[in-house]
Amino acid sequence: MTQENFRNTVNQWLDNNFPDELAHQAPDAADAAQLEIWETWRQRLAEAGWGAPTWPKEYGGAALSHDQATMLREEFSKRGALNHIPILANMGVTMVGPTILDYGTEAQKKKHLPATARGEIAWCLGLSEPNAGSDLASLATKAELAGDQFVINGQKIWTTRAHQSQWCGAVVRTDPSATKHNGISFVMLPMDQDGVEPRLIRLISGSSPFCETFFNDARADKADLLGELNDGWAVVKRLLQHERQSQTGTVKRPSIIQQEPLYERAKRYLQMDEQGRLADADLRTRIAENLMQENAHKLTVARIAAEAAGNPKVSAAASILKNSNTIIRQAQAELTLEIMGSQGLYWESSGDNPGEEELAITREWLQGKSASIVGGTFEVQNNIISKNILGLPETTQKNN
Repeated sequence: MTQENFRNTVNQWLDNNFPDELAHQAPDAADAAQLEIWETWRQRLAEAGWGAPTWPKEYGGAALSHDQATMLREEFSKRGALNHIPILANMGVTMVGPTILDYGTEAQKKKHLPATARGEIAWCLGLSEPNAGSDLASLATKAELAGDQFVINGQKIWTTRAHQSQWCGAVVRTDPSATKHNGISFVMLPMDQDGVEPRLIRLISGSSPFCETFFNDARADKADLLGELNDGWAVVKRLLQHERQSQTGTVKRPSIIQQEPLYERAKRYLQMDEQGRLADADLRTRIAENLMQENAHKLTVARIAAEAAGNPKVSAAASILKNSNTIIRQAQAELTLEIMGSQGLYWESSGDNPGEEELAITREWLQGKSASIVGGTFEVQNNIISKNILGLPETTQKNN
């Protein structure tokens, strides 16, 4: 099928299935009537396999190529049609599911992937710990095999949406006598059990998806061990590659800052010169530079995705994309606040506040600061780039 024919097929499907009232909208938990429409839209996406479009059809996907998936996202974006299944699944579509495709048994794929691709279950990840953040291999959460189950004890932190997830993919230590990169395993466990307690972490932005999660004799079936026992580091590295890829801008939550191009917002807030340009030439230049960087990033994402298609080898390219996306998005937020001036610094409703846009932008700007940390810190990504791409020597620690 040619690109033009595929785009036509997507648009015909949208004509027949996308509810117009959802255009350029995101789900609002307070609007029950709208949520019913969102549920209908989710079901239609799931039936088409477009919640996880590149996955095989037998696991709930549509078996699209990476190029077709890119075109699908582009046509959805033109309509303002949000594919919210990856958001509903949390880490499921972007991270856990692809790793199950890489390392899972046939039974694990059939058990976990279809419901994830339909957005019927959400996944969180138990990776970082209070004393093992960037140095993930120093984790202390342990799992001991008891019959056909692992018994898990320990604590994880920054577990995104753990309080709303049905399943958790957790990296645990199964052989405490092994060196730190060995003796690690990756297990999948249900969150709805007495031994699992997620607690929300409040952030400066006023809301938070992050939790600290406590495991107290939590249980995971031995059949839900992903990969080989004590060889989970290979699984974790692949999962982290998928995580960084998911943070490059190819999959994203609705953003109020990105809903309007910087130059369009500037026209609303700032003075224009006699030629219809921003009067502030320096700001005009920085907005143009950010736009060029964003377009270059998108082209690089497409190139790297094409090169990686069908190649299971762990690559450091995702670290480049993760950091470049962080730089671009944080710069967009800073430019947005500069454009809005004092109106970009509202914190709560008041008589002087002209609407909710300013409040949302302030909070998103603050929330965006975490992009330098989530998915591996900016500095850790730079270390990966320096060692694995530039070939620079390791100077921070000895390999175990």
